[in-house]
Amino acid sequence: MVIDQIVKILVERNMRLGQSVEVIPGIFNIHYILNPGAAFSIGEDFTIIFALLQAAVAVFVIYLLARKVLVRSWAIALGCLLGGVLGNLGDRIFREPAFGFGHVVDMFSVTHFAIFNVADSFIVCSMIAVAYMLIRGRNLDGTIGDAPAKKNAGEDETESKK
Repeated sequence: MVIDQIVKILVERNMRLGQSVEVIPGIFNIHYILNPGAAFSIGEDFTIIFALLQAAVAVFVIYLLARKVLVRSWAIALGCLLGGVLGNLGDRIFREPAFGFGHVVDMFSVTHFAIFNVADSFIVCSMIAVAYMLIRGRNLDGTIGDAPAKKNAGEDETESKK
């Protein structure tokens, strides 16, 4: 979140809105825009909904980190997700045009793709890590695979008779 906000402040102080600076010709630019919507500027009229969803995600991730996560890999992935979510939520809460309706500062432009920011990168990379751990069966407590199935009292009697 801190890195994200520092980069946003640097862009705001050193560039004009809409200005683009070529970094890697034909591939990558720094392009200063304000995004009221979600990824790819989708849902520009639903900024407050995105703010509420981001707040809910942040609360849920904090709960998981405080109560469920017992291994470093999950803590790092969810910590990066939390940082990214809080970076963009901070924009929605504290930036113009109004509380809860603020526009997110985006600046990294990849040709034929999207314009995004540091927080977006953290969100995407952390979700890739989460998906990988889920596919591999890595649980929040560090165990691998499903927990053993619990037996009912009636099942125990049936098993002992066999």
